[in-house]
Amino acid sequence: MKTSLPNSEQQIAVPLAAFLAARLQPNARLCIALSGGRDSVVLLHALSRLVTTNPLPLSLSALHVHHGISPNAEMWTEFCAELCRQCNVPLNIIRVDVPRDSGEGLEAAARRMRHAVFVDCAADWLALAHHRDDQAETVLLNLLRGAGIAGAAGMLPERSQAHGPIIIRPLLDVPRSMLEDYADEHALRWIEDESNDDLHFRRNFLRRDVLPRLEEKFPGAQKSLARAAGHFAEGAALLDDLAAIDHAALITPAGRLGLSGFNALSPARARNLLRFAWIAAGFRAPDTRWVEEALRQLASTDVLSETCLATSDGELHIYRGELQVRPNCLGPVAGFASCQ
Repeated sequence: MKTSLPNSEQQIAVPLAAFLAARLQPNARLCIALSGGRDSVVLLHALSRLVTTNPLPLSLSALHVHHGISPNAEMWTEFCAELCRQCNVPLNIIRVDVPRDSGEGLEAAARRMRHAVFVDCAADWLALAHHRDDQAETVLLNLLRGAGIAGAAGMLPERSQAHGPIIIRPLLDVPRSMLEDYADEHALRWIEDESNDDLHFRRNFLRRDVLPRLEEKFPGAQKSLARAAGHFAEGAALLDDLAAIDHAALITPAGRLGLSGFNALSPARARNLLRFAWIAAGFRAPDTRWVEEALRQLASTDVLSETCLATSDGELHIYRGELQVRPNCLGPVAGFASCQ
């Protein structure tokens, strides 16, 4: 076991307390997403100590999602239950059935099911244990996927949902090494997910193979990627401000967007507004191919036409010269199928 830093607890507790104090209101309900891995164990342990030693105005609980994918999933659940008993933190265990044949991949399907549980969490705030190294991996992975500015911004320290608790990542500025030191100093135990060793998964490949090599040639590469995420986040926020201005200018008395005004926007502003409206409706950001096809069809639609463009999340309806975004009423739909 490596030698821990004597002030590792301070390096975790001080920024954690400052992050929460700037956001939480009195009697706030804070839930921790507890996987059983080292990072979420450190977050649970540090928060439970803060609540005990500091007058933080919150009630603390934990949430564990049992995916049933790993043969060790039941053992992980038992571990989380015992850990929460030791920390005197109430635990809610939710079991989900992850589809194997959804076409999105097992990892993506599990993430989708997990976030559906997060939406239903009975809390004001839901804390995730992502740290600075996770942020660097996310930024690099999204850039390699060809993501736009929002994707390059990586994970946000705070993100509201259309429904459910506000997602927070209070350790996002803390490097993995500090969490390792904290875990060593407090002799914490945690679960090792065997899938983390599988280089078939792209994130694992970046974490174990690519980023260490980048650090050799570009010392501080992960810190720089995380810092770049902050710059991209500022750019994404400005684009949201512009989309809000365009939205307000085009909104009709019925609460929809005027088609003629939408088509008069420059292509870049039209794409930006469409993504903004989609995400504001609580849907995942549509991919570039879908957005381009939507713009193509909208440009050739007259005020008397009726059109519906769908993704697996929602539908874009055009009726009597107005655009409306609403949930998909036909279940999962891919591509540009009509849903009239």
